[in-house]
Amino acid sequence: MLRCASSDIPSTSPLTLQLWMGTHPKNPSKHVDTGRTLNELFEQNKALLSTQITEKYGDRLPFLFKVLSINKALSIQAHPNKKLAEQLHARDAKNYPDDNHKPEMTIAITPFEGLCGFRPLPEIAHFLESIAPLKRMVGDDTADEFIKVARDEGASKDTQKKVLQKAFAGLMTSSADDVAKEMPNLTELATTEGKDFAKGGLPSASGEVLSELVMRLHKSFENDIGIFVLFFLNYVTLQPGEAMFLVADDIHAYLSGDIIECMAASDNVVRAGLTPKFKDTDTLIDMLTYNFAPIEEQKMNATDYPYATLNRAAYSASSQIQLYDPPIEEFAVVRTSLYGGEGSRAIFEPLSGPSIIICTNGKGKISVGPKSEPMEEGFVYFVGATAEVVLEAQGGKEEEFVTFKAFCEIGEDKQKL
Repeated sequence: MLRCASSDIPSTSPLTLQLWMGTHPKNPSKHVDTGRTLNELFEQNKALLSTQITEKYGDRLPFLFKVLSINKALSIQAHPNKKLAEQLHARDAKNYPDDNHKPEMTIAITPFEGLCGFRPLPEIAHFLESIAPLKRMVGDDTADEFIKVARDEGASKDTQKKVLQKAFAGLMTSSADDVAKEMPNLTELATTEGKDFAKGGLPSASGEVLSELVMRLHKSFENDIGIFVLFFLNYVTLQPGEAMFLVADDIHAYLSGDIIECMAASDNVVRAGLTPKFKDTDTLIDMLTYNFAPIEEQKMNATDYPYATLNRAAYSASSQIQLYDPPIEEFAVVRTSLYGGEGSRAIFEPLSGPSIIICTNGKGKISVGPKSEPMEEGFVYFVGATAEVVLEAQGGKEEEFVTFKAFCEIGEDKQKL
């Protein structure tokens, strides 16, 4: 067990904080006492990772673990699949710094809001019919074609995806002059119509919510095409403990809240809106799957984690250990919530692979074998393969001690269900 320093990543916005935990070369975690990176430690002791991990991924963690605190929207973006990541890195290593894919999972620490995936087509059609500036940005003919297909229950999935791509491309390739011309018209509608904006919006996002969002994003980004994109994407809110998973080539943007993120070990991002950073609009248009679905289909359901035991007193019945297990091999995450103060503990069976554990609330201690260390908000520990871990709350009876553990197991020894 090693206590690590999570690495702050500078942001273009002082209102967004990122903490990275892992071995990504951009900013690897370091041992708090020696200053040595996890990469250096793994080179000397491969057993910390396990034979299966090193054979497949080398002397590094296959996942990147993060905490994001978002007080200003992060960019409209998608992450490339493995093949595209290799092509982008070979073509432009400055803007695409590695050749790995980047599926990612988001778990809310505080109430969170974001944009995730394309809306069902009838919902997009609703906005094209009710928001004239949006329709003009897409192009009247393209928008009318889209609306016709969206209303046609017999349209094939292939036809639906093609008109969605055409409409989205029409919007994203609008000129800066067109955006500057139509943005005042959009913000005027949002301001004057209020709760009646976009004909009252939709059950998933009311007119009041949408009008506030338009004005908030306009205040932060002025004439940015991403403000129009929000009408194509699902608006999602997550409460603490709720999660969603994004496969490669899924479009999304994070708007506000504190979250845990876990992803394949990559820093590849294709951006096209709500950002002053490098934008690659053509790549984004070409790479997306153009899958569309209600946001509820993109959320993840946590399950009970079967490889840990809760030792809880009668007053700590709310304690729980939940597993977030996405359909990929590189990572899974366990959220542990302990109530009841001293004596409330979780005992985790040994894993065949490595893990990183961070505390996000309360205080307690972590024990691996005979060694115990304090665990408080912001403390991060690396735990090597095959080690039993014990987490114990040490706050008051009503205080919640919360930790998140990212881990990887592969091959025959994989414990995950």
